[in-house]
Amino acid sequence: MNESTSGPVRRRRVFYIPGYDPFPARRYRELYRREGEAQARISRYRLQVLPRTGPGYGWHVMAQIDGRRTETEFQVLVWADLVRGSMVRGVAGTYGLLARTFWIYLSTGAMGRLFRLRRGPVITAMYPVVVLLGQLLLALGLGWAIWRMTAAVVPGAGAVIGVPAGMAAGWAILVGFRRLDRRLYARYLLHDYGFTAQHRGRTPPELRTRLDDFAAEIGRALASEVDEVLIVGHSSGAHLGVETLAQLLRGGAVRPEGPALAFLTLGQAIPMQSFLPEARRLRADLHLLAGSNSLTWVDVSAPGDGCCYALCDPVAVSGAAPGNKRWPLVVSAAFSQTLLPDTWKRLRRRFFRLHFQYLCAFDGPSHYDYFRITAGPETLADRYAGRTPSASRKETVLSPHTDRTAA
Repeated sequence: MNESTSGPVRRRRVFYIPGYDPFPARRYRELYRREGEAQARISRYRLQVLPRTGPGYGWHVMAQIDGRRTETEFQVLVWADLVRGSMVRGVAGTYGLLARTFWIYLSTGAMGRLFRLRRGPVITAMYPVVVLLGQLLLALGLGWAIWRMTAAVVPGAGAVIGVPAGMAAGWAILVGFRRLDRRLYARYLLHDYGFTAQHRGRTPPELRTRLDDFAAEIGRALASEVDEVLIVGHSSGAHLGVETLAQLLRGGAVRPEGPALAFLTLGQAIPMQSFLPEARRLRADLHLLAGSNSLTWVDVSAPGDGCCYALCDPVAVSGAAPGNKRWPLVVSAAFSQTLLPDTWKRLRRRFFRLHFQYLCAFDGPSHYDYFRITAGPETLADRYAGRTPSASRKETVLSPHTDRTAA
């Protein structure tokens, strides 16, 4: 069975690759269980989430959709430990990372091109710059005020007492803001962009090793007796999925007689890496996947999601399109149309929540239903067979760097 094969899915393996997320994988099980129950009530099908046995973290799904029963084994491909390790920085280290990351995107020409691609994600990327610099200015202002006050109250003691007191107060302000970041998300976003940019687009060695582990897990599933193997890459997990699948294709793990291989990218931010100069291997991987007839690749995004490059073909805009380009099929989740007006009004300003809407229930789902795709009886290829891409997608080459390493 391959991507062009039609037929009902009775058994499926799903591998979910999260974005830059420091939280434990169990949050995704609870999200799937809660939102799956909600979608099943809305769409009138049956979905049951059960514990999963075996290595790795995941869950088992029993579904009855359109009169057919399907069993799905879900596994989260974990890299949260690497994320947490990259976020261990003090106040000084945070501002050093801010300066370095901003300079990399600016000096390589990536920032201007990304802004031309979509303004929303660049504005989101500028959010930590504005917030962290604002915090720094506030701390400096408080320190200066304390120094001036001390000098006025105790003449001649400004340098002896005022300077240390002002520095201590300013530092306390910065430490306090650091503790508040679970609500502000400024440092979190900075660490996300900093992790991507730290090697000017090249995948960090420790993450490359983890992707080897991901490929091994998926390779074992491709050798098993299931009908479909589906890889879901959300946010930063999209480009990790690209690199993992390219490794499997080059290694010969995808067999014509094996399960259908499907790749679903959700809310992708691939240009944030592929536009950087050292992302040569990623651009080569995009080039390989885009022309492959061994898989189906559907890219889903929504203009309402300001944290992704909505309706931007990641292969085309990165200058990695082959002459025989087939993928990805770029389609919209159309939040404003598939959510009720009250739901959309409630969520439209909650930017981080909207970025996870792809994994949640919709009031009136159309072609995109996360739970039908991951637990239903159709392969991704069958579900999107004959569907045309979004007319408003962007395909113009905008990356300032388009060279690729040898495959």
